[in-house]
Amino acid sequence: MKEKRYYKRLKELREDNDYTQEQIGKLLGISQRGYAHYENGDYDITGEFLIKLAAHYNTSTDYILELTDDISVQNTKVLLKI
Repeated sequence: MKEKRYYKRLKELREDNDYTQEQIGKLLGISQRGYAHYENGDYDITGEFLIKLAAHYNTSTDYILELTDDISVQNTKVLLKI
């Protein structure tokens, strides 16, 4: 089973896009401290937060979860259309 390391991607994405933990926390409706727990790997990320972050950073959930190293969303297959 693959080790949970996606929290490193959360930090990389945030820093690469010049956001603070406080700003991303506000996006998710949580405190800076609450968001820091996700980046530190203390909490598992929820599906809702994962989708919000992928949309915010214009990447795929697979990229955040380290299922792919392709940051673009162009190669993401749409499995469900709502």
